[in-house]
Amino acid sequence: MIHRLVRKVQTFLSRAPRLRKTPRRIPQGEHKIDRALVSRSAIRVCDVLQAAGHRAYVVGGAVRDLLLGVAPKDFDVATDATPEQIKSHFRRAIIIGRRFRLVHVMFGAETIEVSTFRAYGAGERDTDEHGRVLADNVFGQQYEDAARRDFTINALYYDPASGEVLDYTDGVRDIRRRRLRIIGDPETRYREDPVRMLRAVRFAAKLGFEIDSSTRAPIARLAQLIENVPAARLFDEMLKLLTSGYAVACILQLRAEGLHHGLLPLLDVILEQPKGERFVMLSLSRTDERARAGKRVAPGFLFATLLWHEVQTKWNARVAAGEHKMPALEAAIDQVLETQTEKLAIQRRFTSDMREIWTLQPRFERRTGQGPLRLLEHLRLRAGYDFLLIRCDAGEAPADLGQWWTQFMHGSDEERAALLQEANQTRSAPASGRRRRRPRRRPAEAA
Repeated sequence: MIHRLVRKVQTFLSRAPRLRKTPRRIPQGEHKIDRALVSRSAIRVCDVLQAAGHRAYVVGGAVRDLLLGVAPKDFDVATDATPEQIKSHFRRAIIIGRRFRLVHVMFGAETIEVSTFRAYGAGERDTDEHGRVLADNVFGQQYEDAARRDFTINALYYDPASGEVLDYTDGVRDIRRRRLRIIGDPETRYREDPVRMLRAVRFAAKLGFEIDSSTRAPIARLAQLIENVPAARLFDEMLKLLTSGYAVACILQLRAEGLHHGLLPLLDVILEQPKGERFVMLSLSRTDERARAGKRVAPGFLFATLLWHEVQTKWNARVAAGEHKMPALEAAIDQVLETQTEKLAIQRRFTSDMREIWTLQPRFERRTGQGPLRLLEHLRLRAGYDFLLIRCDAGEAPADLGQWWTQFMHGSDEERAALLQEANQTRSAPASGRRRRRPRRRPAEAA
């Protein structure tokens, strides 16, 4: 009996994160964060809250990126002030969320997300039968907030006033070792929030970090828990993964960890088919190039490429069954979108873009008459054209089709007229090897 009790205590202690109440304080001279890379708005939020007697720090992924010498895209702030107190100090601030109450402080086009330190203790949180946290608005101390974060590299606090980094979980050491390690017992933390499994893959692929063996171990076994994640949240996480600039690496790691089945239905089927995989990987490579160059990545275009092979398969089947080409395409699109949106909350504004990109593809095949000129006025022409080029590079559409449209789109009026005339002549020319029909002679008129 005593041995059993000891084992239970040891198990609990091994699963509980180490609550280090005093952080390691790393001075500016040691961590060498470039203050010029820190958002002025985030510094302003910290200064205002600290002047009001609160503790406030830049936190999370921004600190991680700063330590890696990368300019962060977003900045979050953590403080001991409550949401109501935070809001009272800023003219443009709103409290959002029910599951996690946060404050968005707005400075022009930039928004700083400010959270209150969360308390540690699963017994005080509302969870479902799988252990997923449904509500968590119990506020606590900073060391508890650090223990509650997902990975050690994201549990770092930067004080713009003193220049120090506060480290409760040895996150700086893990960054230097390029290791991704979850805080606390991995299985418990994944059950609290299954999205952490996807985030582990995204961070490892994006940063080139190795996932710690204990952090990786439960992922394949718990992958089905992703099915319990709300579709809207899953869509947001999938979008972050695919627009990270490392989408190809993320997809490959998702497959290696056995997580791709729960993200996009039939994505695993697409990747297992040679033509589909070539098209998808080429598209993701182009997306990565745009993201790394700092260019905008359109979600509608991205998801159009991911689901195109499924649309094409159903479209071809309908045409083979005798349906007309365009109605068959529209029906195939409806069928695919209905299947996908049941699992993934793709917003209507994105599905509208996807539909237009897909329905433009047959129109590119018509290079005669007024069709090409009318197509130049289409709002989604550029997206449809970029989509066509990927199809050409993947061997799915004739290379000369993409070349013709490149010349037509960028040509002068005279050059376009010449291209149209050539296309019309090609269309009207007799097929090779076919004998031209002689015109019927009229009978001679009577004298």
